Amino acid sequence: MNLIDQARRLADSRFPDALAVILAGSAASGRATASSDLDIAVLVADGGETCRETVRFEGRVVELFVHTQAGLADLFAADAASRRAVIQNMYAAGLVLVDPHGNGARARARAGADLVAGPPALGVEAVETRRYGLTDLLADLADTRDRVERLAVAGAVLGAAADLLCDHRRAWIGAGKWFPRRLLEADDELGAALLEGHRCLCESGDQALLVGSAERVLDLVGGPLSDGYRRAWQGIIESTAGR
Repeated sequence: MNLIDQARRLADSRFPDALAVILAGSAASGRATASSDLDIAVLVADGGETCRETVRFEGRVVELFVHTQAGLADLFAADAASRRAVIQNMYAAGLVLVDPHGNGARARARAGADLVAGPPALGVEAVETRRYGLTDLLADLADTRDRVERLAVAGAVLGAAADLLCDHRRAWIGAGKWFPRRLLEADDELGAALLEGHRCLCESGDQALLVGSAERVLDLVGGPLSDGYRRAWQGIIESTAGR
């Protein structure tokens, strides 16, 4: 089944007055499999509803991301602040199916500008809190003898190191399958070393590559932080907000 044609039929049937409809995700990038869902962004006139909805259309699961123009601006701002830019990527990299008045093109241009600008940099205190957290996790990793605990800590080390590395490179972060993709975009060499180190630890228990790679990340952002670290409780809340 042609996924693009299927997406067009859904747009025609459910959103005949849409300002723009964009097919995103694996169906737009050519990575779709037989079981892939459809990710569709729909821009509607102000006065409509900004929402996310999952439906089934012609037997296929469809994730709908419906936005008014005002709602889209709010989501762009929120996604930039979160350093993820999920919606920006949908608009910038998706396939335009409907755009009768150029609203979709303008949204794509705004999304592309956000992506090029990159995420806002973490503040000094936020970086220090993350340095301290990663330093502590590496100490835990060295101490733990329980296999299940070691795997859990290793995952936390990977996430913390990736967070710091992406901020240092002013690169967007991702979750799920987008986590390794965004990490490699941020730094193909060190990102690959972190991912390979995590794989090695999970498969063989050898933590040397993961630890060494995480230590390299710490060196990029000021080094390990333990003795002398102090943060007021409110500062800790503020510096970790949005993680």
